[in-house]
Amino acid sequence: MQFTKMQGAGNDFILVNGLKEIKENWGEFAKKVCDRHFGIGADGLMFCSSSKIADIKMNYYNSDGSRAEMCGNGIRCFSKFVFDNKIVKKKNFLVETDAGIKNIKLELDEMEKIKYIIVDMGKIDFRAELISNITEDKFILNKEIEVVGKKVRISSVSMGVPHTVLFVDNFSNCDVNILGKEIEKLKIFKNKTNVNFIKKIDETTLEIKTWERGAGRTLACGTGCCASAGIAKKLGIVKENKVLMKTEGGDVKIEIGEDYNIIMAGEAEKIFTGEI
Repeated sequence: MQFTKMQGAGNDFILVNGLKEIKENWGEFAKKVCDRHFGIGADGLMFCSSSKIADIKMNYYNSDGSRAEMCGNGIRCFSKFVFDNKIVKKKNFLVETDAGIKNIKLELDEMEKIKYIIVDMGKIDFRAELISNITEDKFILNKEIEVVGKKVRISSVSMGVPHTVLFVDNFSNCDVNILGKEIEKLKIFKNKTNVNFIKKIDETTLEIKTWERGAGRTLACGTGCCASAGIAKKLGIVKENKVLMKTEGGDVKIEIGEDYNIIMAGEAEKIFTGEI
């Protein structure tokens, strides 16, 4: 089986042409090849398949073998993969995901190589009922909860996948790994949650550290950047519509529409190709 290893803002993935390669159990395969000691090593696995409603379909599995609806940094890598391999030959195309259809726009240089990938990520959904078991809450915004004996305030939304955001003054006073691991699996969430820790740098810049559902600590999360920027705007933490998200693996640009429709822009890089 041929594969390509790619990264977007430090979020790394294994990509396979599912139009040519077939596995009976992609989840088990993902768990094996994403292992950083006994496999290739990655945050997740993606393969393409045909779509009746878009130009191509993206299928995504976390490193623990669980299937996820979407991945923001992943879809940029996926878009580069299908374009570079001539699976999709258009600069503007549609990708079907388990979180709906995403509109992709590629910015190319004079050599027709990809410079930037712009993704219409759709609208943030603030309804608590989509992600939470707390039936009395219409929204979860700045809600105080207790985790490992510590009171924290969380905001949770759906960006195709569930995301929970905590704003911090200083990362040195916040154990991202411990809090992230515990918040991910809290019973208040229907299907667990991704967890993002945000520090405001200025009115247009946020620093983010992420604990991903099904993958653990990662260098970046594209949907997390989208959700976090939108929540920051909703709570008045940032005033501008364009926000630079500084992840541990690189920068992701977010534009927030008046209806909280999110446009994400960033790079994607091929690391290497191989055969297993």
